[in-house]
Formats: sequence, structure tokens, C-alpha cells
Amino acid sequence: MQRRQVMLGALGASALALGGCAGPQVSDYRNEKPVLDLRQYFNGRVDAQGVFMDRSGQIVKRFSVVMDCQWQGAQGVLDEQFLYADGSTQRRVWRITDLGGGRYSGRADDVVGEATGEAAGNTLRWAYTLALPVDGTVYHVQFDDWMILMNDQVMLNRATMSKFGVRLGEVILSFQKR
Repeated sequence: MQRRQVMLGALGASALALGGCAGPQVSDYRNEKPVLDLRQYFNGRVDAQGVFMDRSGQIVKRFSVVMDCQWQGAQGVLDEQFLYADGSTQRRVWRITDLGGGRYSGRADDVVGEATGEAAGNTLRWAYTLALPVDGTVYHVQFDDWMILMNDQVMLNRATMSKFGVRLGEVILSFQKR
């Protein structure tokens, strides 16, 4: 009898521990306002300011982004022009498809395969693998982006970058719709 109680207790503790590691789901934010309409927010010009922090929290890069965004029906193009604090530049052009029901897919030249997104309430979770060049080598790293619409003009973004499940750093961005 005592052994059975110990086993049940261990199973219960394991279930609680695993449940605590599950993390938030996009659906947790379905009642949050204002409701994020990706096609409306990312339409026209959007500016952003951001930083990349390594796993220790040290800011490694600061940057700004000017985005020219256009939609035709369910198809969107987000043309991003990056300017880094060191003077270097980068361009990424996203081609986004609204799949309906709060689901999105996307592609860009430096994205490996297809990005997937899910929106509910004021929140979008965007996941993709980026081909990231570092010192002459290209690494495939995973991004887990959480975008939260604060009001009609401001959206915040926190993206975790990882490789093989190991957290490498984090990007923090503030978008401003013009």
C-alpha cells in the first residue's frame, strides 16, 4: 500500500512538473484587447527598434528596421530594411499567407523552409528557422517570436533564438505603425 502511494505521489509530482514546463499558449491570450489583425497592422510603413542579447543578457547588437508592408487579399509582403548600430545593413522580404482561423505561413530568402504563425486576441506566435551567417559559417537557428499588440500603433516582440534546444539569445523589438 505504501509503495503504491509513493508511486502515485511521484506520478502526480511528475505531471505537475511537466505541466509547469509547458509554457504559455497563444490561445491563453484569446480574450486580450486590442485584437491583432496582422493584415491591418502590417500594412503601410512600420518602424522598429531592437536589440539582440546573448544568453548572458549582454546586448550584442542594436538595430532599427523600416518595414514597407502591403497586402493583396490573403497574401502579404513585408519588406524589412535593417540598419545596425555598427553601420551594417540587411534586407529581409517576408511573403506571408493568411491561412484563416488565426493561422499564418511565411517565407523569406534566409528562412529555412516555412515559418508558421498563430494569432489569438492581441498576440501572435511566429516560429521559424533562420540561416544565420557568423564569421563565414551559416548556422540554422530556431526563432520563437511572441508579438503583443499594445495599441493601434505599438507592438512589442520578444524572440528567443536557440539551436538544438539550447537558448542562444533573445531579440527584443518595439514596432511603431506610422
